[in-house]
Amino acid sequence: MIASETEKTQVCQPGDEGSVTVSISRKVKPGFEVEYEQWISGVIEAASSYPGHLGTNVLRPSQATNFEYVLIYRFDSYQHCQTWEQSDLRNQWLDKLDGLVEGEAKTQRGTGLEFWFDLPELPVQKHPRPEKMALVLIGVVYVLVLALNLIFAPWLEQMPLWLRILCVVVAQVLLMTYLVMPKVTRALKDWLYS
Repeated sequence: MIASETEKTQVCQPGDEGSVTVSISRKVKPGFEVEYEQWISGVIEAASSYPGHLGTNVLRPSQATNFEYVLIYRFDSYQHCQTWEQSDLRNQWLDKLDGLVEGEAKTQRGTGLEFWFDLPELPVQKHPRPEKMALVLIGVVYVLVLALNLIFAPWLEQMPLWLRILCVVVAQVLLMTYLVMPKVTRALKDWLYS
């Protein structure tokens, strides 16, 4: 069987895949929400101690999540993600879910820059075309870097070049990941996913 162009572009060598984003949706039994949120806090703390952990987000039940909790975590590589997912510590935390949730968990994965374009209401297989992602990212990165440099110029000018760049890059990535890209992706959803 011959792979399509889309499939060919997704094949890469181990270590070249970029960051890995995993979302896990679970339906919590009525009356066990407090216990489940305590479980979430504990499992997040446990995962954050593993190498390559980039952060975790939790979506509480709503119409957009099909009234399920969605736990989204990121690792900097597939290998680091696998280390966490195959760990005894994670299995111990999963054992604590007995009696708290209904049915099986639904798991979705994405790699590389695709996590900036994830929307929980869309199927994991649905991704924007690479040229659309590139165009949006160029625009967002340009605007953020320009704005950060203009706003913080008085403080940045006094720093060595390497520290200025580090401050701008850290602020830009954090803003993109947690604030800007979720809003931009929603605003451009019809165009990105057409």
